[in-house]
Amino acid sequence: MLAKINNFEIDLSKPIDISIPLTNTNENPIAWYIEKPVIEPVVFGDWIGKVSEGKSSTNFNNIFFNPHGHGTHTECLGHITNDFYSINQSLKQFFFFAKLITVEPEKTGDDLVITKEQILTALNGISVSTPLSMTNGALIIRTLPNQKDKKSRKYSNTNPPYLSEEAANFIRESEIQHLLIDLPSVDKEHDEGKLLAHKAFWNVKDTHNLNNDARFEATITEMIFVPNEIKDGDYLLNLQIASFENDASPSKPVLYSIANF
Repeated sequence: MLAKINNFEIDLSKPIDISIPLTNTNENPIAWYIEKPVIEPVVFGDWIGKVSEGKSSTNFNNIFFNPHGHGTHTECLGHITNDFYSINQSLKQFFFFAKLITVEPEKTGDDLVITKEQILTALNGISVSTPLSMTNGALIIRTLPNQKDKKSRKYSNTNPPYLSEEAANFIRESEIQHLLIDLPSVDKEHDEGKLLAHKAFWNVKDTHNLNNDARFEATITEMIFVPNEIKDGDYLLNLQIASFENDASPSKPVLYSIANF
């Protein structure tokens, strides 16, 4: 199925899923010191909600998981604010033009950091023209080395790479509305609660008294995985979430290639 937007053609029959599926196995990625997800049938007395057990006509599972620690998720500024804000209320549009870039975080002391200069260099290296203004669009950051074990990595207490405050400010000032990254957080794992990149991207100056120009509709999606064969450049992004009234939801970002016609 082909869709035409302005002077660009998009093949909707070839989706590129960059989410990580949630499982109850040891293959599930984990961050933030929690255990793996639990997916198990409901039990009432001797009745088990599992067809293979022979006592139910349906499979009827409970699922216990944490959006932030168990896989691909999309969050709104309610993740860091005193007052409650929901991703379901913040994200009202689901298709965006997006740029995919690849960077190798720089060594800074004991840390690996994604810098503003790296993002600028990566953006300048993309030869495909931007289909529309980046205003209200998305930026997808793939980090190197890009190993498949990102889909099952145990991140707790490993000090993963993160985004510098300056880089997050640049992304916000570029009017990029949606940021996607293949790390468990845009911020340093142990940062004494500073959350500098989160605050910079959402333009949150005081988490207890929000400024009027805080970015209520902007989102951050973490723990994606972009295979190596997917080239840097321009894509159409479909950012799918579950309708949770929560600061974050598990999500399924899907990319579609763009071609001129």
